[in-house]
Amino acid sequence: MNAAFFNAVRPLFGGSLSQAQVDGLKQIARTWADYGDGDDGKLAYILATAFHETAQTMQPVRETLAKTDAKAKEILTKAWRTGKLKVSKDYWSSGYFGRGYVQLTHEANYRRAGEKLGLDLVANPSLALDPDIAARILIRGMLEGWFTGKKLGDFIEGDERNFLGARRVVNGTDKASLIADHARTFLRALEAARAAEPAPTPATPAPPPTPPARGWLGSLLAFLLSLLKGFRK
Repeated sequence: MNAAFFNAVRPLFGGSLSQAQVDGLKQIARTWADYGDGDDGKLAYILATAFHETAQTMQPVRETLAKTDAKAKEILTKAWRTGKLKVSKDYWSSGYFGRGYVQLTHEANYRRAGEKLGLDLVANPSLALDPDIAARILIRGMLEGWFTGKKLGDFIEGDERNFLGARRVVNGTDKASLIADHARTFLRALEAARAAEPAPTPATPAPPPTPPARGWLGSLLAFLLSLLKGFRK
C-alpha cells in the first residue's frame, strides 16, 4: 500500500484516516501477502468486508463495538429482550458473540477457525481480537469458505467480479449492495497503487571479466610469442 492507495480510499473514510485505520489496512495487506492468491478483486472485497464489519475502524472489534465482553453481553441481551435482535437463541452469554475483522460468531465457528489456525478459540475466544489472528480468520475464512460454505472464489476470480453475490461468503445478502460499492472503491485504490509504482530499473550488464594480471614470466612469454609471430611474417 502506498500514498496513491491511501489517497484513493480517504473519501470512503470521510476525508481522513486515523493511524489505527492505516494500521488495520496494512495488517490486512500483510496477511494477504502471506495467505492471499494475488487477486486484487478478492482483496478489494476482503477490505470492504472489514470496513463494514468493523464500523470503519479497520480494527478487530467486539459485536456492538463494546469495550469489554461484559458490556457486549449486556447490550446484546437488552437488544434481544426488546426485539431488536431477531435470533432464535442466545449465542452471546457463553462468550461466542462476534469478534474480529469479520465478526466471527457462534461456538461452532470459533471451533472451526481454531482448528484451522491451530489455536484454542473455544477456550479463549478473545484471541479473535488479536489483529494478526483476526486478519488470518478474515482472509483464510473468506478464501476457504469457513463461514457459510461459500468461498470468495465462487464469486470473484480474475476479471469475473460478482461483488454483490460475494456477500454470501459471510452473511447472506445483508448490506450486499453497500459492501459491493465499498469493494469497487477499494479495487480502484489498489489499481491506483499499482499504477503509481515505479517501473523496475533495468539490470546493469555485468562488466567483462578482467584478464588476470601477468607476472614477469607471463609478460616474457607474451613478448617472445609476439617476436615469433613477427619473424614468421
